Amino acid sequence: MSLARLAARSALAAVFGLLLSSRSAAADVAAAPRSEIALATIPPAQPAAVKPAPKPAASKPGEGAGKASQHWYDKIKIRGYSQVRYNQLGATNERLVNTQGDRSIGKDGGFLIRRARLIVQGDVHERVFVYIQPDFATVVSDQYHVPTLRDWYADIALDKKKEFRFRVGQSKVPYGFENMQSSQNRAPFDRSDALNSAVKDERDLGIFFYWAPERIRKRFKALVDDGLKGSGDYGVVALGVYNGQTANQKERNDTPHVVGRITWPFQIGRQIVEIGGGGYAGKFVVKTSDDVTAPDEMRDVRAHASFVLYPQPFGLQAEYNIGRGPELVGDRVVERPISGGYVMAMAKIGTFLPYVRGVMYDGGRKFETNAPHYKVRELEMGLEWQPIPAVEATAAYTIAERTYPEPPYPQESGRLLRLQIQVNY
Repeated sequence: MSLARLAARSALAAVFGLLLSSRSAAADVAAAPRSEIALATIPPAQPAAVKPAPKPAASKPGEGAGKASQHWYDKIKIRGYSQVRYNQLGATNERLVNTQGDRSIGKDGGFLIRRARLIVQGDVHERVFVYIQPDFATVVSDQYHVPTLRDWYADIALDKKKEFRFRVGQSKVPYGFENMQSSQNRAPFDRSDALNSAVKDERDLGIFFYWAPERIRKRFKALVDDGLKGSGDYGVVALGVYNGQTANQKERNDTPHVVGRITWPFQIGRQIVEIGGGGYAGKFVVKTSDDVTAPDEMRDVRAHASFVLYPQPFGLQAEYNIGRGPELVGDRVVERPISGGYVMAMAKIGTFLPYVRGVMYDGGRKFETNAPHYKVRELEMGLEWQPIPAVEATAAYTIAERTYPEPPYPQESGRLLRLQIQVNY
């Protein structure tokens, strides 16, 4: 057999064997269950590819790491407080009223929302701080709970530490200690007539300059945060010009008031003593009735001094002011002397703060029609209790003598028990 024929036979045998093996494999597949056939035909699963996490974008200088810090409005805070009062327990004289303070004292008084404040504040720039405070419980004529503007100002700092700053807008006029002290922090129900008669609602529209070293600014803040009845940060030195007709009133002449104040809280061992003083001067335009005459504008000047020993645990607070201003005499408004002040003793005992305050004032009430003479003698004995930071309860017994606010302006005296719940939020 030739070599070529032998090779052909070998190739045919290999092909024949391959065909036989294919037929055998097909028969095995036909005999197998369908599920096994399906599984056999599915290719093995491959692990999914994992995409790498995107790298965080680099922050621009001054933005910080978070997206929220890119916007000024993310730094705005909202807070506030409200006070609900009842003054009709044991009241002995319905003609004993206080038009400068609590309007629910006297006849037909009942429950009253004395204050309902909502504060919006924050740093819109590293050197600009804004503060907005409306009150939703103002009394206007016979209408109660009327929304009005209390504060709307911006602090513009001249340095990074904010030791030098200008306050522009409607804000508190830096006169006295108690006037600067927030009603949220003050222990007595109302401010004294003696100091508060200088600037009704404590505020006016103007520009004020404040200076205080950084360490003293921190001390001002701590005196409030620690519940020691601080006044807040109104500078060690304060200077300003303002309209002079009191808050939310149109200016009625071309002569702005000027004001200055100096105060310093001394650290003496564990105690802190604050001593201050200042004054203001300007021309005031008095509103008069048809039967009363008054000059177009009148001199309005005052000076005050204050002393505060912060309650750790015992405290003492006293202020006195003197000056000259408009006052009704007969059927004419003339310039007359003004004097008055208060003394208050208090103690901080755990969550309780008892206090006793005496007030006296003699002088005209310039912001009332005809600027009538007012004589005030008042003694208030109270107890403040703050069981939790969000709630304060105060009870006070008041013995008072006040001038009735309508002609012929008689003196009225009486006693009453006062209650208040304050909510801080």
